Amino acid sequence: MVKAYFRRAYSSFVAHVHDIPPRLLALLLFLLLLCFPLTNPSLTTLAMLTITSIYAIFAASWDILVGRTGQINLGHVLFFGIGTYATGLLYYHLAWPLWITVPLSVLAGVLAATLIGFPCLRVKGHYLALVTMALPMILLGLILYFDNITRGDLGIWGLPSFFPFLSYRQQYVAEYYLTLLLLFVSAIILYKIANSKTGIVFMSILDDELASKASGINITKYKLMAFAISGLFASLAGSINAHLMASGHVIAPTVSLRIILSFMVIIWTILGGIGTIYGPIVGVYILEILDKYVLTQVFKVASSWRLIAYSAFIIILVIVRPRGLSTYVTDKLEDLEEARDLDERGPRIWKRYKKKEKRQSHRRN
Repeated sequence: MVKAYFRRAYSSFVAHVHDIPPRLLALLLFLLLLCFPLTNPSLTTLAMLTITSIYAIFAASWDILVGRTGQINLGHVLFFGIGTYATGLLYYHLAWPLWITVPLSVLAGVLAATLIGFPCLRVKGHYLALVTMALPMILLGLILYFDNITRGDLGIWGLPSFFPFLSYRQQYVAEYYLTLLLLFVSAIILYKIANSKTGIVFMSILDDELASKASGINITKYKLMAFAISGLFASLAGSINAHLMASGHVIAPTVSLRIILSFMVIIWTILGGIGTIYGPIVGVYILEILDKYVLTQVFKVASSWRLIAYSAFIIILVIVRPRGLSTYVTDKLEDLEEARDLDERGPRIWKRYKKKEKRQSHRRN
């Protein structure tokens, strides 16, 4: 029974990963990130990669909304801030543990996305972009006005860490693995959604909303669904970010509701490849490692020159590869070996496996 299980697992791995070069490359990169702490990196580097994983979840959540349904959201940091402040306020006022505050903050993000989705559906195009851009500013004003509840500019600190029982360095390593695991699971879920029947409906809305409506598709339902899914993962990133105490995070409007994050997510997604889910993740890792590690720690470039080099790299890459860097790489990999259908691969795999088994049995005899 165990042998049959491993046979099926091997066949599934070969069919779905090994014989599809882009997926095999993604697996190898994940294993590389998984082994990175074994190289004994500095705490600064570990913290940078931990935050990068959080931003990657945030960017992928924006892509499922904009890249799949075409609902332009320039205020996506709103959901990140809701997740951060919800978990922070629940702990500050009620002293609830993080295993309760994090799920509740994610639920708050989903509810906020659904409620915001209703008025946002009444506008389209650049009007929708302007409306969504104003929403984080409204939340920022509420936080500063009700400072007796939110603590305003003072911020909230002292939130519990995920791993308080570990030593200082071990907390960094554990948080790195936690965020990497969350990124891996979130990316798989979003990728499955994007390639499901629901994802096909999303793409039909993106291609031709009027034709989708004429085909009997409930446009409002699927747009709200896209908002809710996007809000869920963005608020998850914000709530996890609030508890990364080993990295010295404090919940404050200038940190959790930075408008620049709403524009950075656009840069990450376009650079990596919009509408792909994995593209924004690649874009986040490339730009964050370039800015926070290569230019800062390796070459020690001054901040002013670093901004120029960083901007020049983005401009050149967008001009040279307008469809995104990850899209270009996956296209080249698919040209090397065209992925075949599972039904075509299956018999070939089993035939080769049986021949190998017969050879081994002959040698034993």
